[in-house]
Amino acid sequence: TMRIVLNNNSKVTVLRSDLHAVFNQGFVDMPGNLFQKKFRNPDELQNDTEIKCLNDLISLLAPCTDIRVLLNCVSSNLQAFVIQPSRNKEEFRKLAVDFQLRWNFLLSAVSKAMTLSYADSFG
Repeated sequence: TMRIVLNNNSKVTVLRSDLHAVFNQGFVDMPGNLFQKKFRNPDELQNDTEIKCLNDLISLLAPCTDIRVLLNCVSSNLQAFVIQPSRNKEEFRKLAVDFQLRWNFLLSAVSKAMTLSYADSFG
């Protein structure tokens, strides 16, 4: 299904637009969202690795984007933010668990916002 979306110019355009709108709105209308406060301050967005990773993916979204480009982006970010900074196995586990938890929370919040507010592009 992702390849079908990526091969459709209008779907990619709408998806990108809606994802940007979700970030610009800051998830304000989502009670219980752990990221809600952070999204109110745009300066803090750049400090969170999971948000940077998602922004990197969004910036690569274009019609006919090869899915391997998106996977390489994720791989590069994991290398930069989880693997390289790890000095040992224990630190790697801690960084990996922390990133995965925060990444899952972020994607859940984005999915919820997209489903509730932008069902045409996401639903």
